[in-house]
Amino acid sequence: MIIFKDVISRADTAWLQEQIGTMAVRVMQAFEEKGISSQGLRTVFFGLVSPYDLMADPSKRNSLFDFLRKDEAADLCQILGLFGEPFHALKSLQMNRGSDKFETCCAYFGLQPEGRPIKEESAEVQVINANYSLFSHQQIAVDSVNLLLNKNPKRVILHMPTGAGKTRMAMHIVCQHLIKNPNTIIVWLASSEELCDQASDEFIKAWTSLGNRNIKVYRYWGNRELNTSALDEGFFVGGFSKLYSLAKRNITKLATLGDRTSLIVVDEAHKVIAPTYEMIIEGISARKFLMPLLGLTATPGRTWNEPDADVQLAEFFKKQKVTLQVSGYQDPVDYLVKSGYLAEPKFRRLKYVSGKLSAHELKILADDLDVPASILNKLAGDERRSVLIIRELESMIERHQRIIVFATTVGHAEMLTAVLSMRGHNVKCITGATPHAQRADSIQWFKSMNDKPRVIVNFGVLTTGFDAPKTSAALIARPTKSLVLYSQMVGRAIRGVNAGGNDVAEIVTVVDTALPGFGDLNLAFTNWEDIW
Repeated sequence: MIIFKDVISRADTAWLQEQIGTMAVRVMQAFEEKGISSQGLRTVFFGLVSPYDLMADPSKRNSLFDFLRKDEAADLCQILGLFGEPFHALKSLQMNRGSDKFETCCAYFGLQPEGRPIKEESAEVQVINANYSLFSHQQIAVDSVNLLLNKNPKRVILHMPTGAGKTRMAMHIVCQHLIKNPNTIIVWLASSEELCDQASDEFIKAWTSLGNRNIKVYRYWGNRELNTSALDEGFFVGGFSKLYSLAKRNITKLATLGDRTSLIVVDEAHKVIAPTYEMIIEGISARKFLMPLLGLTATPGRTWNEPDADVQLAEFFKKQKVTLQVSGYQDPVDYLVKSGYLAEPKFRRLKYVSGKLSAHELKILADDLDVPASILNKLAGDERRSVLIIRELESMIERHQRIIVFATTVGHAEMLTAVLSMRGHNVKCITGATPHAQRADSIQWFKSMNDKPRVIVNFGVLTTGFDAPKTSAALIARPTKSLVLYSQMVGRAIRGVNAGGNDVAEIVTVVDTALPGFGDLNLAFTNWEDIW
């Protein structure tokens, strides 16, 4: 083997000028009073002329062979399998660019195969990152769900703590199901626009990595309209309220949708035994025996103090529940925290001695499933309580970049936002009355990368379908008897480092005297185990 540059160094000025081109040489000479040296021409040649172009042109290639010594020409002939006088044999050579002979000839001149960069030697072991992977504990749960969905009664609920990746796990199940069941529809049901948005966005991300063909996403919530009777295969995301309106107009349209459906997924599945929700699920399943049904929830119960409703929920899913199982851990939440998938929640109570409740209010509180609006309004109107909350928030702002606040009422959320803003803090407010576009802008503002602390105050909106992993603190000023609701509020701030979140999360709960409250994430996860 010889070196191409060494061979070119044997070329004279006339040959170099011919390869570069007469016009180019003339222009160059205009800038060089002393003329262009042979070394200068070679430098230009290597910058302008491709050695592969030269080798592919028979005339130019033959002129290159003239610069070889006789022994070099003989060596090249031997390598190429040519016989006879070396220079005559080389100049009689016929070869196509990219052929084996062409690459052999290039290699003799020390040129790498054309278009192929020098390849570094590969390591014995190489890790290839997946774009939509699962942690090992998630994959085990996914496998268990798939097993139950493929045998009677084909109903199962996936129970994972908030922030542990239920939606991602469900999308693996969905994509696998669509691959195995072409020309069918998967119906994903959710109770809020945020959850519907989240589901459709997450499916697109999942299918892009896991899918095997082009497929459609159907969106049916809010102001969107679809002819549900004329859908082909795809992923259908439906809002419960939207489908309930459809059912009231024409119940048979649910069954028609069900004719093409091969799997129903219900987000926030603890709500399914509500009459309207159950009617929609049964309506879609009406003409199919044992329609596969997957429920997703962090809290597989309706309440903490009404066991009959909890038993009804368990029976709806035939008491088939898949949850996180980790060897050596009795409580999976402990594992998720210690492994960095969930932040370690630091619970703190902000105690406020509220005014006494009347006998009538106490009775209402005892009879209702949750704290009634009349009592919430009374607490929201307590100025001393609000001052205490704002002072606490200003203290939290010194320690955290992203804080979410669960206000007592809509008016309370608006008031807290106004005061915090007046005091120079970066704050946004979201309630059920906030226009969708404004709500989306506020959420994006809260999620965006910025070193300055930001606070988002809400009422009744961001308990579900809201994912801002960098949120490291929550202030819960909404008293509740619902362990489900409390768990959801806590869950907005406990994404761990391995899930893009934080090591520790600060959860401050305003504890009003005489009202119930919670303060234990493990309790929220294990409360309903006895009914399953």
